[in-house]
Amino acid sequence: MNQTNSNTGPIPFDLLPDSAEIGSRGELLIGGIAVDDLAAEYGTPLFIYDENHLRSRCREALRAFGDGAAYACKAFLCLAMARLVHEEGLHLDVASEGELHTAIAAGVPGERIVLHGNNKSLDELSLARVHGVSRVVVDSYDELDRLSELHSHDGVIASVLLRVTPGVEAHTHEFVSTGQNDSKFGFGLASGAALAAVSQARSNPGINLVGIHSHIGSQVFNVESFARALEIVVEFSEPLELPELSVGGGLGVAYVESESAPSIAQWGELLSDTCQRLGVKARICAEPGRSIAAQAAITVYSVGTVKELPGIRTYVAVDGGFGDNPRPMLYGSGYTAFVPGRVAEPRPAVARIVGKHCESGDVLVREASLPNGVGVGDHVATPVTGAYGYSMGSSYNRIPRPAVVFVSNGSARPVVRRETLEDLISLDVE
Repeated sequence: MNQTNSNTGPIPFDLLPDSAEIGSRGELLIGGIAVDDLAAEYGTPLFIYDENHLRSRCREALRAFGDGAAYACKAFLCLAMARLVHEEGLHLDVASEGELHTAIAAGVPGERIVLHGNNKSLDELSLARVHGVSRVVVDSYDELDRLSELHSHDGVIASVLLRVTPGVEAHTHEFVSTGQNDSKFGFGLASGAALAAVSQARSNPGINLVGIHSHIGSQVFNVESFARALEIVVEFSEPLELPELSVGGGLGVAYVESESAPSIAQWGELLSDTCQRLGVKARICAEPGRSIAAQAAITVYSVGTVKELPGIRTYVAVDGGFGDNPRPMLYGSGYTAFVPGRVAEPRPAVARIVGKHCESGDVLVREASLPNGVGVGDHVATPVTGAYGYSMGSSYNRIPRPAVVFVSNGSARPVVRRETLEDLISLDVE
């Protein structure tokens, strides 16, 4: 580990959960508990969430958007997370039958749920109707037809927002950019599809059209992109005199030392100012997900192998990988790393942190700054893994998925147990 390293200082605390602090031995504490102790008790890989951090960001979203705030469950969802979000007064934005089922099982009432998805099946729409979901964000003409068909059988009238694509390309990865004209999501404004959808929805007896929805993408740092999209959408939506306008989500978060991102409060203030300037009368709704969950968690791994390739690089292999964090492989996303037992130490060494999956692309951190002397059995952690880590994970190579714990005020509670080998074969038919 002797390559040149520009990030030689300790891990910046602004990448760690709110409750992060240094213990008496130089170790990292989250929620008042040493990370190494949590890893020893629950095993690794392990997702550790600062519960008070999650609650704080939910409250920030509620202050920014009022009753129009909905947590985008795709970022991270389990029963405990659904209950936490509901307790904090946010709606839950679900995007599949599985997410909807989880919210229902957590005791979230239907009037606090918004159903998303670009290809909702009759089963998904039927479950939403049975549970009394408050809003359905319609994404296609086919969904309008399905709602009409269901209405002919049950007489239920769905409250609907139409998702439109404003033709704004956010400066983000193409795989998470959704507001451009060429998108699988929504009805295009420029093509006239959105206006036609409004006409069809208003003539559909199974639909109560209550608003317009737009979303320009994920991991967006430039909040002016949201303002630009709003200007376009508002020109379309305000003449319709609908009571609601959703700006979606997508606010970016900082993953590495060189990044900075606006807060939820700053995002909300810009949107509020823009709406005031444009004379928007509709209630503004938003769907933060990543900005609530991402920084709230770290993932802790155990080092299994250190491989020195003289003149090339050092590989540090850990007991997880893209099965618990596919973002680096999917999007080329950058992460940083640290040793939780030595959190205050400088990190002059450089290594490539890789997982244990049988893929050369199974890289968690391409150029990780670490303290000198990291070896087999040590714990290594990556911060800002609370969103799109566990939720996008898999059991590729039949490697069991990690456990998840919530910590706060000196206590820890498991909220997702570690997958077992028996779990891996439980769906197999002999």
